[in-house]
Amino acid sequence: MSFDVDAVRAQFPALKSGSARFDAPGGTQTPQPVIDAIADALANPLANRGVTTEGERNAEAVVTGARRALADLLGADPRGIVFGRSSTQLAYDLSRTLAKNWVPGDEVVVSRLDHDSNIRPWIQAAKTVGAAVRWADFDPATGELTTDNIAQVLSARTRLVAVTAASNLIGTRPDIPAVADLVHRAGALLHVDAVHYASHAAVDLPGLGADFLVCSPYKFLGPHLGVLASRPELLETLRPDKLLPSTDAVPERFELGTLPYELLAGARAAVDFLAGLAPGTDGTRRERLLAAFEAIETHEDALRARIEQGLAALGSVTVHSRAARRTPTLLLTLADRSATAASRYLAERGVDAPAGSFYALEASRRLGLGDGGGLRIGLAPYNSAEDVDRLLHALAGFFGTSPATG
Repeated sequence: MSFDVDAVRAQFPALKSGSARFDAPGGTQTPQPVIDAIADALANPLANRGVTTEGERNAEAVVTGARRALADLLGADPRGIVFGRSSTQLAYDLSRTLAKNWVPGDEVVVSRLDHDSNIRPWIQAAKTVGAAVRWADFDPATGELTTDNIAQVLSARTRLVAVTAASNLIGTRPDIPAVADLVHRAGALLHVDAVHYASHAAVDLPGLGADFLVCSPYKFLGPHLGVLASRPELLETLRPDKLLPSTDAVPERFELGTLPYELLAGARAAVDFLAGLAPGTDGTRRERLLAAFEAIETHEDALRARIEQGLAALGSVTVHSRAARRTPTLLLTLADRSATAASRYLAERGVDAPAGSFYALEASRRLGLGDGGGLRIGLAPYNSAEDVDRLLHALAGFFGTSPATG
């Protein structure tokens, strides 16, 4: 299936700035249909959800439409879709709720591969009730986190395992279905951070085996928002802290205060935009999303290979993204040169590639990079071969060598 990157790029006003953007893991640019959906929601009557006034009905339609869209994206039940300010906020809320049922001697497993938002909330929740924390390691030489790494820290007292579906720092994609099988056989729950994963691959909540999964629409062309997906029957068993007058229905019992209707409208539009990236594909929105992500993966993997070929020719670069299955996200260190200096040099030449550890502190430290991390190159559907060549040319200039492209 062909992927018309020029047609895709034409729908992103921010790309008119002229920069070649490799900062997508920190947040993607926004296509015009998403911008229009947000503006339209604000331009029309809005009120608290209901059925009486036009504003109430508009708000209800926005929320219902957004739940259905995110359920299609994640292969989930709309009744199991919870909205929040961010995936970090949702992890904190969920960790506090689950910890109500933990006791001293219980155990929680976190991974050194993860973003801190899937580590610190669980550690802090465990501490409040006297539960122990066990760490699943990964191999810094390969970037792999395996089922053996998880199995080594499971026990009969494990209550929850928190692990990423894709590292936002080095792109590693652990075998989540196999991890889920281990976790469930131990009698524990599995919380999966899919914030980075959902930007690059089709998510199937039942297929992954996750009990809880979080993602963020602003990482896949939408607005700033957090989404948690779970089984409605599992959510029914949980009693979060909430205001007395607020509904006790699922999933609303987990949503604190009035939802940001305009952002939900934008999130739905982002899902619809993604579903349209495989022109000529018929079927349900879910079926079109599956076809679109297949096309996106093919496009992004080709660009990643082009980058890796060019980096190999530079010689003075260490690529820490080495897992067999990974997203198009590369973390580099640059011989005796500073990643921050490289990022600044690139930015001055219209190439946006940030430096740092990007909240994946444990992973950066395990790689021997301290808190400083490296230079991260991340792809999005709107990146082109021309962007890649600009990146490689600028990196070659940083090292004072000739680029290898094509």
